[in-house]
Amino acid sequence: MTEKTIRLTTAQALVKFLNNQYIDVDGEVTPVVEGIFSIFGHGNVLGLGQALEQDPGHLQVFQGKNEQGMGHAAVAFSRENLRRKIYGITASAGPGSNNMLTAAATAMANHIPLLLLPADTFATRQPDPVLQQIEYEHNYALTSNDAFQSVSRYWDRIQRPEQLMSSLLRAFEVMTNPATAGPATIAICQDTEGEAYDYPEEFFKKRIHVLERPRPSDRAVQEAVEAIKKAKKPVILVGGGARYSEAGEILKEISAKHNIPLVETHAGKSTVEYTFENNLGGHGILGTSAANKVAMNADLIIGVGTRYTDFTTSSKTHFQPDAKFVNINVNRMQAYKYDGVQVLGDAKVALEMIAEKMGDYETQYGEQLKEFKSEWDAERQRLSEVTVDRENFKPEIEGHFSQEKMNEYADTLETELSQTAAFIAVNDFVDGHDVVIGAAGSLPGDMQRLWNTTQPNTYHLEYGYSTMGYEVNGALGVKLAKPDSEVYALVGDASFIMGHSELVTSLQENKKINVIVFDNSGFGSINNLQMGHGSGSYRCEFTTYDDKVMKIDYAKVAEGYGAKTYSVHNLDELNAALEDAKKQTVSTLIDIKVLPKTMTDGYGGWWRVGVNEVSQSDSVRKAYEDQQKMIRKARKY
Repeated sequence: MTEKTIRLTTAQALVKFLNNQYIDVDGEVTPVVEGIFSIFGHGNVLGLGQALEQDPGHLQVFQGKNEQGMGHAAVAFSRENLRRKIYGITASAGPGSNNMLTAAATAMANHIPLLLLPADTFATRQPDPVLQQIEYEHNYALTSNDAFQSVSRYWDRIQRPEQLMSSLLRAFEVMTNPATAGPATIAICQDTEGEAYDYPEEFFKKRIHVLERPRPSDRAVQEAVEAIKKAKKPVILVGGGARYSEAGEILKEISAKHNIPLVETHAGKSTVEYTFENNLGGHGILGTSAANKVAMNADLIIGVGTRYTDFTTSSKTHFQPDAKFVNINVNRMQAYKYDGVQVLGDAKVALEMIAEKMGDYETQYGEQLKEFKSEWDAERQRLSEVTVDRENFKPEIEGHFSQEKMNEYADTLETELSQTAAFIAVNDFVDGHDVVIGAAGSLPGDMQRLWNTTQPNTYHLEYGYSTMGYEVNGALGVKLAKPDSEVYALVGDASFIMGHSELVTSLQENKKINVIVFDNSGFGSINNLQMGHGSGSYRCEFTTYDDKVMKIDYAKVAEGYGAKTYSVHNLDELNAALEDAKKQTVSTLIDIKVLPKTMTDGYGGWWRVGVNEVSQSDSVRKAYEDQQKMIRKARKY
C-alpha cells in the first residue's frame, strides 16, 4: 500500500507538527504548544515566518521586542504551567538567535521545557559567508548556534527537510519527560526552511505525550520509611519537583499527622501556602529564622524535588555533620546527592507511598515549631514597621554606609522609605490568588523570607539561574499562563534597566502586568557582597562622574511606552498606587524610591564566594580568614 504523503516545506511541516502535539496529565489532554514568540529577520522570516502567516493553526504568534526578553516570557509561561505547556521562540540568524542563549540557560538551570528555533546559515554553503555568519578556520560546519549545545537538553541542526521528523520526536520526548525536562534547540538552516519534501501524513497525526508518574521501588520506599522513623527531628525540604508534581496536599497531610516541619527552596515556595501551620518558610541563605533553625538542627533532611543548590544548603554548611538524607526525585543524579536514600520517582506518588507506611510515628518537636514560626512572624512584623531616623539611622545591613552617605541618598531619591516596609506593604495588599514574580538582586531575599502566600502556586522566583532582566519579561509569560490573575513583577532598578522589553509587548497585546520597581540607585545586593567581605563600595552604586547619586525617573520611562505609572516615596503613596493600579486595564509601573541597605539581612545562612587570599587590605584578609573557618565546617559531598 502506498504511503500517503503531503508536500510541505520544512518550516510548514514544523508548524503543522507543533499543532498536533498534546500532553496527557492524569487523564486530562491539552495541547503542549501554546504558540510562538518571534522576532523575524533574515533566516526565519521567509521560511518559518511565511509558514506561520499562511496557517498558524491554534498557535498564538507574538512579536517579541528582544530575543532574550521573549525567551524569558516563554520560560515563565512554561514554569507557571508546571512544565506542561510551552511557547517556541524563533529569531534571525546570527546575533538575533544568539540573544536567546541566556533564556536557554535560564530554562536549563531550572529544568524548564522550551523550544528554541534559531535560524542558521545555508546548508548548501554556496552563498557563504552570509550576513552575520562567523567563519571558523578549523571547522566550516560550525556556526554560532553551536553555542546552544551547552545550554540545551537536546540540540540538533536541520540541514535536510527529512531530518526534521526524527529531531522533533526526540525534542518532545525530552521536553515532556519530567526527568529530563529542559530546553530543546533545533537550529534550521535558512535554505532548508524553504525546501519542500513529501512528508508522511502519519507524522502529523494527533500525538499524545503522557506525563508518566514513575513509581519508586518498594525497597526504596521502605528504606525511606525506616530512615524517617529513626529520626527524632526530621525536616522536609520542599523543592521545585514537589511543585511540578502537585504534591502540596500530601505534603500537608504528612506534615500535620507526624508533626514534620516544611521548609522551602526558591522553586518550591508556595507548593504549600505559608498559612499552613507547619510551613516555616524559605530556607537557606535567604531563609527565615524559623526554617533555618529547624534545618540546622535536623537529624534527617527529606529532600523532595530539590537540587540542593548552594543557596539552599548555605554552601554545604547548613546541615549537621551526621545528618542523614532521603532524596525523592525523578532525576537519578539529584537523588544521589549527599549520599542519601534514593527514592527515584514522582514526588506526589512517592510521598503517598511513604505516607501509607508511616503508622503513628511522631517527631519530638512538640510545640517548638509553633514557637519558631511565632518568633519569625514577630520579626517580619518588626521589619514591616522599619522607619528611617535621619538623626540616628541604623540600616538592616550593618557596617556599610555612613550617616552622611545615607542622607545623600535620602535627599536625592526624596525618600525615607525602607525596602522591607515597602515590600511587606505590597504583600499585604496583593490578593491571595494573584501571582508575584522575581529573580535577581536583593529582592529575592525579601521574597523568600517575607512574602507570605495564602494560596498555592502564586509565587514565582527564578533563582536557579538568578537572571537579571527576567522579572518584567517573565511577568508577561505568567500573565499568558494565568490571564485571570493580577501579575506583579518585583524588580530592582538595575535589573529593570537590564531588561524589560516585553513590557511593550504586554501593552501591544493588551496583556496587563504590574511592574513594581524598587529603586535604591545601584546594584544593591552586589554592593552588600563586596562591602561585607572587606572591600569598599566600588562601581556598584549608580553615581555620576563626580560621585553624585543618580536619580532616574522609571515612571517616565514606562509612561513613554504607554503604561499607567506612579511615583512613590512613602507608604501612603504606595498604597494609593496599588489601589489605582489594580483598577487599570493596561500594564502599570510603580516606581518606589527606597533607601539602600534597608533590605533583609541573613538569618543563619552563609554563602561561599571567591575572596582574595592576598590583599593589601586588612579587612579583605580578615574576610578571607573568616571564610576559611567556614569552609572547614562544610560537608565535602
